[in-house]
Amino acid sequence: MKRYLVNALFVSEACFFKKGMLFFPFLFLAMASFGQGSAPQKKLDSLLSLNQRNLKSDSTKIKILTEVFRQYMRMKNVDKAEEYVDKTIQLAHEKNLKKFSAMAYYRRGLMYHGRSDYQKAEENYYKAVAEFSSIGNLDMLAGTYLNLGALYGSIPDYVKSLDVNQKAIAIYEKMGNEADMASCYTNISTIYQRLGNQSQALVYMNMALKVFAKEGENTRGVAVVYGLIGDNYFEASDRELSEMNVMPSQKIKLALTYYNKSLKVSEAIGDIGLMASLKRDLANLYSSIGQNEVALKLYQKSVELNKSGEDKEAYAASLYALGNFYQKENDFENAIALLSNSLKIAEENHLLDIEKQATLGLSTVYEKQKDYNRSLTYYRQYIAVRDKIFDQEKEKEITRRQMQLDFGIKERDYLLKQKLTEAELKRQQQELALKRQQLALSDKEKALDLLTFQKAKADLDIQRLAQDSKFTNAKFEAQLAAGLKDKQISKQVQQIKFDERIKLFLTIAATLILITAVVTFFNQRKTIRLNKIINTQKRELEQLSKVKDRIFSVVSHDMRTPVNSLISFMQLLEGGNIEQEKLNRYAASLKNNLTYTSTMMENLLNWAASQMQGFNPYLESLDVHDLINEVILSLHAYADEKGLTIRNLVSARTYCKADSNMFALVVRNMISNAVKFTPNGGTITVSTISNGNDLEIKISDTGIGLTPLQVEHFNKPGYLGVGVSTLGTNKEKGTGLGLLLCRTFINLMDGKISAALNPAGGSCFKIILKK
Repeated sequence: MKRYLVNALFVSEACFFKKGMLFFPFLFLAMASFGQGSAPQKKLDSLLSLNQRNLKSDSTKIKILTEVFRQYMRMKNVDKAEEYVDKTIQLAHEKNLKKFSAMAYYRRGLMYHGRSDYQKAEENYYKAVAEFSSIGNLDMLAGTYLNLGALYGSIPDYVKSLDVNQKAIAIYEKMGNEADMASCYTNISTIYQRLGNQSQALVYMNMALKVFAKEGENTRGVAVVYGLIGDNYFEASDRELSEMNVMPSQKIKLALTYYNKSLKVSEAIGDIGLMASLKRDLANLYSSIGQNEVALKLYQKSVELNKSGEDKEAYAASLYALGNFYQKENDFENAIALLSNSLKIAEENHLLDIEKQATLGLSTVYEKQKDYNRSLTYYRQYIAVRDKIFDQEKEKEITRRQMQLDFGIKERDYLLKQKLTEAELKRQQQELALKRQQLALSDKEKALDLLTFQKAKADLDIQRLAQDSKFTNAKFEAQLAAGLKDKQISKQVQQIKFDERIKLFLTIAATLILITAVVTFFNQRKTIRLNKIINTQKRELEQLSKVKDRIFSVVSHDMRTPVNSLISFMQLLEGGNIEQEKLNRYAASLKNNLTYTSTMMENLLNWAASQMQGFNPYLESLDVHDLINEVILSLHAYADEKGLTIRNLVSARTYCKADSNMFALVVRNMISNAVKFTPNGGTITVSTISNGNDLEIKISDTGIGLTPLQVEHFNKPGYLGVGVSTLGTNKEKGTGLGLLLCRTFINLMDGKISAALNPAGGSCFKIILKK
C-alpha cells in the first residue's frame, strides 16, 4: 500500500489526512479560509478599492495589502499574490513591523507548498523562521517547523524531516502545547513506517493518540491515528509483528478493529475524505481474506464518496481499486470502464503511480479476453510509465539509502537527547534537593561544592576542546574531499565539451555528405529525364522522316499517273477517231484517277497545314447530326455505285466542341474509307453515346476490316506513320494519309480516336470529343 508524507490536497482540504497522514494544523488554519466567500471577485474589488483610497503607509495599509494577497491566493492567482506579498513585506520592513512580514513569508510558503513547489516553499518557510525568531513568536515558529517536517517528508528527506520535527517538539514542550506535540509524534511515526520499523512507529502513534484523546474521542486526530494503527498492523510482516509482540493470526483482527474505530469517528465528525480512504482500506482487508461481497460494497462506497470531492488522486485510486477487484472477479465490462476512467484522471493530473497500475490492469483484462492487440498496447504504455517513474527514482536511490544510514545515526542521537533530557530533569530535581540541604551546610561544605563545580567545569572545557579538534579535522577532510570532487567534475566537463565538438564535427560532415548525395541524385534524375525526352524526340523525328518519304513517294508516283492519263486522253481527243464507247470508258477511268488525285491533294494540303506552327482549330458547338448528314450527302453518289447503305443514327440536337472544317474532314475520311473497304450491298453506321462531359462517335462498317496488327499499330500513342495504301473492294485507290490526318486533327481538337474490330465484321472507329 503506497504511503507518502504530504501532497497538494493537504493544503486545501484538511490539516492531516490518511495515506501519509502527517499532521499539518498550521497549514490547515492558514488555508482553510480559501474556500470561503460567495463572491471572491466582489470581495477582491472591494479590497483593491480600499487600498487605493488608503494613501498612508502605516499598519492599516499593511493589513489591507495582507488581505489583498490572501484573497488572490484564495482565487489561485499566483502572480498577483506574489506582487502583493512583496509589497506587504517591503512596507513591513520599512515600518519595522516584522510580525506582518513574517506572516507574509509564511503564507507564501503555504501557497507554494500546496502547489508542490517545494523549493520555493522551503525558501519562504526559512525566511518566516528567521522573522518569527527575531520577534519571539514561538507558536508560529514551531508551526513553521512542523510544516517543514511535512515538506521534507514528501520529498522525502527523512533526516531533515526528523530534525525540524525535533525543533518543533522542543518549542511545544517549552510552551506546554501537547496537541501540536502530538502532531509531531504522528509525523515521526509515519517516517518510521516508511522505513519499515512498524514497532517504533506504533510507539509514537500511541503517544500521539494519548494526547488527542484528551480533547475527546470524536476528534479528527483520534480518527487519523486509529487509521494509521490499522495500517500498521495490516501492512506489517511476520517479523515486524513479532517485534510488536503480536501473533500473525491476530493481524487481521487488530487491523479491522482500528479501521472500524477510525471509521466510526470520521463518520461522527463528517469527514468524507477520511471516510472514503478508510472504506477502501477496509475493502482491501476484506478482499485479502476472501469476503468479496463485503469488499465490493466498500469499494463502491469509497468511489461514491470520492466522486463528490476535489481530491482527484483519491478518486482515481478508488476507481482503480474497484476496477482491479472486478478484474480479479472476471467482470471485464465493469473492470474496463473503471480502469479506463482511473487512467484518464491519472493522465490529466500526472499521477504516474496510478497511471502505471491502471495500464497494467487494463492489459491484464484484455489479455484475459484474448484481445492481445489492446493488451499489448496498454502493456507498452505500462512499460513507458514504469520507466518514467524509474528514471525519476533511480538517481535518488543512492541518496535514499544514505538517508537511511544518516537517519539511523540521527535516530540514536535523538533517543540519546531524550535520555539526556530525562537525566537533566532528574539532575535538576537532585540539585533542588541539594540546594535545600545546602542552606544548612557550613561554609566549608559550600567551598567543597564550589571546588567540585569548578572541576566539573574544567572537565567540560576539556571535552569541548576535544570536540573542537575533532570538528576541525572533519572540516579539513571535507574540504579535501570537496577539492578532489571539484577536480573530477572539471575533468568530466572538459570531456563533455570534447565529445560535443566531436559530435558537432560528425554532424556537419554527415550533413555535407547527405547534401552531396541529394544533389547527385537529383542531377542523375534530371539527366535520365532529358535522355528520355531526347529519345522520344528522336523517335518522333524518325517517324516524321518516314512520313516525309511516303509523301514524296506518293506525290512523285501517284501525281504523275493521272497527269499522263490526262495528256493521253487529250491526244486521243485531238486525233478525233476514237469511238464513243472507248471515249466513255477512258473518261470514267480518267475521272476515277482525278477523283483519287483530288482527294490525295486535299489530304496532303490539310496535313501540311496541321504541321505548321500557329495552326490552331476554332472550337465551337456543332450539331453532329446535321454535319454527318452533309458528309453522307456528299458521298451519296460514291456509295450508290456499290449499293451501300449509310445510316445516320445520331439524334437531332446532339452537340460537341469541334472545328467544323476539321471535324467534317475527319468524318468524310472515315466514311470514305468505310465505303472503299465495304463490299457491294454492305452497311455503314454512324452513332453516338453520351458519356458525362464527353460525346463518343462510332463509325462502323461491315467491310473487310483491319487486321489485329493494324489496329494495334493505329492505337499506339506515338502513331505517326503512313500506312501502305490498299485497294478497295472495287479496286479503288487510296493515299494512306487519311488515318494519319484524322488522328492529327482529333488530337488538335483535344479529342481521342481509336480503332477496333467490329464484332459483326468490318471495322469500328471511335472518336471522343468534349460536349
